[in-house]
Amino acid sequence: METIKLRETDEFIKLGQALKASGLAESGVEAKDFIQQGFVSVNGEVETRRGRKLYDGDIVAFDGEEIKIEK
Repeated sequence: METIKLRETDEFIKLGQALKASGLAESGVEAKDFIQQGFVSVNGEVETRRGRKLYDGDIVAFDGEEIKIEK
């Protein structure tokens, strides 16, 4: 499981940004496509909004990989 650390000044990261930051998507367009097609879940539920805000403790799953968001 990969971990994405939020900057001290940030309360959240958007789902599309998290996929890019983790390297699971090469671009924002690719992240958007994966999300809109229903391939991404947040905390066990399919998420189709790329602007979904992720907070400390959220878990993103995509293509057999998981990302944990930490403060």
